[in-house]
Amino acid sequence: MRERILELLETALPQIDFTTSAALVDDGLLDSLSIVTLVSELSMEFGIMIDLDELTPQNLNSIDAITKTVKRLKDGYGQADC
Repeated sequence: MRERILELLETALPQIDFTTSAALVDDGLLDSLSIVTLVSELSMEFGIMIDLDELTPQNLNSIDAITKTVKRLKDGYGQADC
């Protein structure tokens, strides 16, 4: 799943280096428009709803944090893990 998320985000937001940053939000690499794009792409690809309370640095600061959040939300919808 991590690889698919990485591929998806690198296509949607090619200006951001998701592989090396551990502080995407804290360092300002993800701005509000980037976060909207990220949420839209992940929602469409994985059939999940990402609520406003999920949009925290803890959930978005790295590709690993994003992957963990997507897995948790998918599991909440009763879908099998990819």
